[in-house]
Amino acid sequence: MNKNSFRKTVATVLFSILASALSVYAQENPQIPPTAPPAVAGPNDIARFLAGMPASPNSPLAPLMRDPAWQEHSAFFEKEFTNLNLRQLQKLHAWQGTYLPETTQPISVAFYMFSGPDFLYVDQFFPRASVYVLCGKESMGPLPDPLRVANLSGALGNLENAMKSSLATTYFITKDMKVDLQQQTLSGVLPILYAFIARADKSITSVAYGALNGNGAFQESAPVKRGGSIPGVRINYTDNQSGDSQTMYYFTTDISDGGIKSNPAFLKFCQRFGTGSSFLKSSSYLMFEDGFATIRNFILEHSNRIVQDDSGIPLAYFNPDKWHLRLFGSYLRPIELFKQHYQPRLQELFAQSNPPPLDFGFGYRWNYKEANLMVAERK
Repeated sequence: MNKNSFRKTVATVLFSILASALSVYAQENPQIPPTAPPAVAGPNDIARFLAGMPASPNSPLAPLMRDPAWQEHSAFFEKEFTNLNLRQLQKLHAWQGTYLPETTQPISVAFYMFSGPDFLYVDQFFPRASVYVLCGKESMGPLPDPLRVANLSGALGNLENAMKSSLATTYFITKDMKVDLQQQTLSGVLPILYAFIARADKSITSVAYGALNGNGAFQESAPVKRGGSIPGVRINYTDNQSGDSQTMYYFTTDISDGGIKSNPAFLKFCQRFGTGSSFLKSSSYLMFEDGFATIRNFILEHSNRIVQDDSGIPLAYFNPDKWHLRLFGSYLRPIELFKQHYQPRLQELFAQSNPPPLDFGFGYRWNYKEANLMVAERK
């Protein structure tokens, strides 16, 4: 065998050994494909899912809609919101068209102090505000993500419980809501706000957590858990009927005199919007107390129109030289829990003016035959 033949033979043998070794290595060490990023659902699909409404067909949430837990949740909310529409909202809209059509026109801002997550009613009374400012002591919680919920049935059930009193009456029971919002996997007020926005036929376009700086400017940031900052969330959405782009802010903050003195950033934020409309309902008669004078004065100074029940601003603070009042429904004494805030002068005005009746519940008097409503308009 000459040298060239020998070299070819050795090369062939070595190549065969190498190929065999590579084959064995490949079998023992199969190539691991790159890990796909975890599925993420958009905020509008999440809102619709939580509201018991179908998400888009290509949403990562689509498989969960086949879960019996979601189907039961969807059926429950369909029934509750259908009843709400028949019992309350259709009648409210008819009344609004007769007595308060001006509130359906575009306005710059609607303030809803002491609101908690009750977006439902401020949207009904002021459907075309560019900006809504809501606040309460209830925390926002993390961004809701049904894809990360281990016990979907339990989480959706707690969401139903947290909203049940608002759907059946017209207000949230604070102590019950606090328990439900803390216990559920979908914690905080954000799942409730999402559900109300979706059920109001709106499409969420973006959601941002943030906090207010010392000048009252909203700065996007990770959720604030502690410290002196006032945490908030900004939700941008489109009204599917009008096509209007709208924004809702919710802040977790203390708006007592002491809370505002300690951190005035929330009031500075509100002042940036100038004068708008205000909505007050089931606010525990807090502005009857000396400890809430600052927020009461802010509302009176920064509102052209105030829609409220008798638990809002006391009649005595509406200067007749500055405000024109219109009354609706019937004024009875406050419910037993707040009986000390009875207003004899308000009852006199109701008796003298023979106001038009209400055929929908409002505030703590969710029985429409006992409900009262006041519209204060700046002269």
